[in-house]
Amino acid sequence: MRAHYLQHVPFEGLGSVEAWLEHAGYEITSTQLYKSIEFPDLGSIDMLIIMGGPMSVNDEDKFPWLELEKTYIRNAIKAGVPIIGVCLGAQLIANSLGSKVFPNAEKEIGWFPIQPVATADEATFQFPEEINVFHWHGETFDLPPGSVRIASSSACRNQAFQVGANVIGLQFHLETTSDSAQAIVTNCRDELVEGEFIQAEDQILAAPLEQYKAINKLMGTVLDFVSGPNSPVH
Repeated sequence: MRAHYLQHVPFEGLGSVEAWLEHAGYEITSTQLYKSIEFPDLGSIDMLIIMGGPMSVNDEDKFPWLELEKTYIRNAIKAGVPIIGVCLGAQLIANSLGSKVFPNAEKEIGWFPIQPVATADEATFQFPEEINVFHWHGETFDLPPGSVRIASSSACRNQAFQVGANVIGLQFHLETTSDSAQAIVTNCRDELVEGEFIQAEDQILAAPLEQYKAINKLMGTVLDFVSGPNSPVH
């Protein structure tokens, strides 16, 4: 079993996802788009994970590889590859399926709660009633055609969506560890300006270890769900 991830900047890696994949017995490979635009054959991978990044999906003039990446993601969805997109990754999934990505009414940076969106479809992922998760985004997206909204928040209506049985986009970060939180603060602290949904650096980094453990556990549950009954963890 092989899991491949798409990484957009050096400081936004797999976080807690790496330990889950290793425990599940996956071989882990990556395309680091800031270095290379080589993508593996879709028939050779069993899961695709699309990480975050400070750029916009609309920045194709600055980052020409975005167009190639969107095509790859679109083809992966068509091929039935299990996929998780995190933050920019979720926006890339939405955009690759034809949805617009645009500035959200509020930037959302720090620890804020999300709530599940009730659906009649039992085949959709179910989030807990409320959990504080880590956010770092200024854009949002229209839901992709045929998708289902599965989480929302006060600041951002489309926090998570599901396409089919095994594609999930998360606007927020469940993979964040204390180290990766420090890394994104170090590299993006210029975004920590005053705002209703923007926390100060010291408040962000003061989150207790239990908070990281809670979101990392939830990310494991999302990975379990997306990987399906044939995953090594089932």
